Amino acid sequence: MTTPPGQPAPALPASSPDVTIGLLLMVAAVLIAPFIDIFSKLATETTSPMEITAVRFFFQMVFMLPIFVWRQTLPRFSRTNTRYHVARGGLIALSMVCYVTALSVMSVADAVAIFFIEPIILTVLSSIFLKETIGWRRYTACAVGFCGALLIIQPSFEEVGFIALLPAVSALCVAIFAILTRKLAHREDPWSMQIETGFWGLVISAAAIALFGRSMPSIFAPSLPDLTSMVWMTSVGLAAAISGIFGVYAYRSAPASTLAPLQYLEIVTTTIFGWLVFRDFPDPIKWLGIAIIIGSGLFIIWRERRFTSKPVSENATLAP
Repeated sequence: MTTPPGQPAPALPASSPDVTIGLLLMVAAVLIAPFIDIFSKLATETTSPMEITAVRFFFQMVFMLPIFVWRQTLPRFSRTNTRYHVARGGLIALSMVCYVTALSVMSVADAVAIFFIEPIILTVLSSIFLKETIGWRRYTACAVGFCGALLIIQPSFEEVGFIALLPAVSALCVAIFAILTRKLAHREDPWSMQIETGFWGLVISAAAIALFGRSMPSIFAPSLPDLTSMVWMTSVGLAAAISGIFGVYAYRSAPASTLAPLQYLEIVTTTIFGWLVFRDFPDPIKWLGIAIIIGSGLFIIWRERRFTSKPVSENATLAP
């Protein structure tokens, strides 16, 4: 699951030669992003989801710190914006702990496919809270996409219970995160937003471990990871950092509406890597659900590109 990179820079004209670079960077981002899920699932064998979340934020910040030092782009904490960053950090922390908890018992293909209803949720929320005009066609596509998600959730629900709903909760958190990002995007540097989100995500994750570690040990309990688990968690942070960096520069090189369809490639690559590592492969019904989610998402993107100058999915690269 990829991490929202903050606000992309203003899009270049479609004829710009940099668009090709943006497309290549986005392909690289969605090829690397599945490793976040793979390494997270491997780490859940010995480590709680919240600890994985906290360690991911820590190492993601460590790996990105040299770039911030080189760019001299340090966060500027302010009373006005900090409340947004705290909320964004909390949403991403909640999103990831829900997603990693689901990965502990679900296949990565099922979890990521359900998570990709996020653009659909974002479309609906943008209509409600941002007063964006959404026609009946896109609302219909949203409804069809949710039906596709149910085709995946329903058999998974029979297998693992309510945990099958957690990727949808994760998607909801990321959609709200994207809306809050719009509140900050016009007045803050995207790299500063990245590091502040990671900082507050780490703080909130550590606080949750301290508060709920004893009462809900299966999700929040801290532990001293062995060498193998530490390798997995470090790899999660590294994959998230690299994927996030590629995503930022992709959006600096090409219009968001051009790059958005490529994000659905992540479902395919995650399914392939999940099969190679865990031998998990969706059955025909789940493949139908995946196809419906991808189809409805692509239709929404097409309608946005055709009828609006600023797509509702512009501010988020999908996943926590």
